[in-house]
Amino acid sequence: MNQHLEAIHRTAELFEKYSHAVRVLQYDLETICPKEGMEEQGETIAFFGNEAYKLMKTEEFMAEVEAAYQEMDESWDSFDRALVRELYQSQLKNSKITPEMNLEFSRITQKAFTAWSRAKEAADFSLFAEPLAKVTDMERTIASLRSEVPQLKQETPYDYRLDDYEEGMTVADLDRIFGECKERLIPLLQKIQASPKKIRTDFMSREVTEEQQKKLAYKVLHFMNYDLNRGAMTTSEHPFTSEMARNDVRITTHYYNDAFASSLYSVIHEGGHGLFELNAPQENWEHHLNNKTMGQHESVSRFYENIIGRSEAFTNVLYDMVAECMPQVVEGVSKKEFYEALNTVTPSLIRTESDEFTYTFHVIIRYEIEKEIMNNGLDVAEIPALWEKKYKEYLGVTPSNDREGCLQDMHWTDGYGYFPTYALGNMYNAMYYNRMKEEVDIEAAIQSGSLAAVNAWMQEHVWKKADRQTPKEWIMEITGRELTPKDFLDYIEAKYTKIYEL
Repeated sequence: MNQHLEAIHRTAELFEKYSHAVRVLQYDLETICPKEGMEEQGETIAFFGNEAYKLMKTEEFMAEVEAAYQEMDESWDSFDRALVRELYQSQLKNSKITPEMNLEFSRITQKAFTAWSRAKEAADFSLFAEPLAKVTDMERTIASLRSEVPQLKQETPYDYRLDDYEEGMTVADLDRIFGECKERLIPLLQKIQASPKKIRTDFMSREVTEEQQKKLAYKVLHFMNYDLNRGAMTTSEHPFTSEMARNDVRITTHYYNDAFASSLYSVIHEGGHGLFELNAPQENWEHHLNNKTMGQHESVSRFYENIIGRSEAFTNVLYDMVAECMPQVVEGVSKKEFYEALNTVTPSLIRTESDEFTYTFHVIIRYEIEKEIMNNGLDVAEIPALWEKKYKEYLGVTPSNDREGCLQDMHWTDGYGYFPTYALGNMYNAMYYNRMKEEVDIEAAIQSGSLAAVNAWMQEHVWKKADRQTPKEWIMEITGRELTPKDFLDYIEAKYTKIYEL
């Protein structure tokens, strides 16, 4: 092995041990840590995270990365090339950020998470406003520092943060993409709302127990081939996935006794994230490589949640599982009624509970608010009013309190730029779904009793190289085409035109 690579691997191994500890502590914080202990635990997380950061900021390590990057050529292992490229880009992005600054940034986000948890419980944005203002100042500072690095030059402050979540993505790209979405989805939503077709949904709020939901969740994970010897599941306020280590991927959900589909689809969504991590090549871990973008990741989670999970073939299988685990839900309900209810279009307030069609509007709203904050100096105190205005404009609904409004998501405790990746994920997966259909009988695969055939295709085409390619390279290799919203919009149009008999 190249001498520079040997040095890099030694440091990366120690970095990974610190990072593993941070992930365990963060998972604990978001699941079982008592409220009064959250702030202290957040300080511990910030400390260990910064110890890991310091390893990457030593002059010796930075010199090794620079030398490896300059010497790298096509004869190098593709995993090593990806690692060096990732480290070099990270080094550029963090070149102006000292360990002292990084520690302060970590403390800001940890305190913001604690404040958000309390504010959401109280449904009071004022409890979160000051910590969010500090997060916003942090985000603007990071963008400003990166603008001083010539190799990172972007058009707007928000572009610097978007690139962290989806490499190469810019405001100009998203304005165009979301413009196309609004152009086609707004008229279609109006047609759906005017349709005389009425979908039965009364059974969706029938009372179920937590135990029944848990039983259903494990049945679904088994069907998805989520390896419970290497994966785990528990509950949290906001469902998430954490890849702890090669053989330790954990997901969470949240149970509501009058909304069984909420937990069901969060399990499918997070289970998709989990499958992506559990099926990463062994070489990724040997090379300390974890470079999937959030758009790639959300494409997978939302592929299982929606394209597979809300398909008629899959809901027919789900119907039988629900009949076994919570028979009261489907008593007197046909499989067609079940399928249509799981795909009803109803403008609503909560992103994670929204239907597949209107979900894109939830993302667009958050994107437009983030853009105003980062590029136009919007004061965070104005967020609740702007949030209410945009929900009224796009979906015709108004939150009655901050919990069901701008406090519903935890993402802003970490800063801005994540939300657009959910919509980008829908666009990626619609593109590779069209490719998959050419090679896999998806309905037959679902009816076979597991998603093994679907997963095998995903392994070969979607998962295998994600850590070694930029999103543009990745989607081009899978589909032979550049990213476009057309496949997603065509899919939505065809599906919901049929359901609502337009």
